Amino acid sequence: MLGAIGLDEAQESAYRALVALGAAEIPDLAHRLTLGVPQTERVLRHLERHGLAAQSSARPGRWVAAPPGVALGALLTQQRHELEQAELAAALLAEEYRAEATEPAVHDLVEVVTGASAVAHRFVQLQLGAVEEVCALVTGQPQVVSGPDNEAEEQAAVRGVEYRVVLERDVLALPAGLAEATSALERGEQIRVTGRVPTKLVVADRNLAMVPLTGRGSAEPAALVVHASGLLESLMGLFEAVWREALPLRLGTAGTVAEGETVPDTTDLQILSLLLSGMTDASVAKHLDLGLRTVQRRVKGLMEITGVTTRLQLGWHAYERGWVAR
Repeated sequence: MLGAIGLDEAQESAYRALVALGAAEIPDLAHRLTLGVPQTERVLRHLERHGLAAQSSARPGRWVAAPPGVALGALLTQQRHELEQAELAAALLAEEYRAEATEPAVHDLVEVVTGASAVAHRFVQLQLGAVEEVCALVTGQPQVVSGPDNEAEEQAAVRGVEYRVVLERDVLALPAGLAEATSALERGEQIRVTGRVPTKLVVADRNLAMVPLTGRGSAEPAALVVHASGLLESLMGLFEAVWREALPLRLGTAGTVAEGETVPDTTDLQILSLLLSGMTDASVAKHLDLGLRTVQRRVKGLMEITGVTTRLQLGWHAYERGWVAR
């Protein structure tokens, strides 16, 4: 928890122990932390340099914790100041870069990244650098990365970055496909599903894109990173075209209903959404861990609730009642 101010696990544990005990000698503290005496002394010296601990003037060899409100507050203030200076430096460098690259050479508009590790790292880096929006096309054939990195997505979501993602229908058939889609929806992402996605693609802030250069099973994976250019505009146009034709995926949430109206439960809504995405009854049953007859029975129940006789009518009524989105 205190790693943000430069403390590792042992240093944080030592400081917490001193705060809890009030004061302690090195052997007692080492025993409590299950560390060696020399290592415990090094940890305390580190805390002392950061103003978090000090040796007792009344009892030599005894260490006391500095008040957290004062000591940690000072470190946090320093950390904020350093971050502000770093942000200012980044802004100045960005301005300098823009001034020098008003007319970039053609070869500077694209970069080739090779190697699985380098491609995966650049993929995450692209998302972490996003400020406003990340748009992605995700295919059902994983290459170096199978979809937007969960940790990177979560960090971006905390910063308020919006995600628009189009999934190829086969993605939902992958072992963790449905679970990952559900988690993404819970984070507020917009997800749509289509039968086929032309290529894997990620675009950050309409300013930087990444597409694979090599197919599945290639000896050395490679990707193309595209900077602001006509090519980037074309890739963004491709995404928007696929997005318009795809169907929204909504799992586990219901719209507003009238008083006294029968409301489908979470499982019913999942079944409806997956069926509307193009999955068969058997596929829905498999991925929701239900029996085929259970799925069919629930669909029949929804048809009875809405008073319809065909599934086409059911889809229309589900939209009208806010159970699913277009």
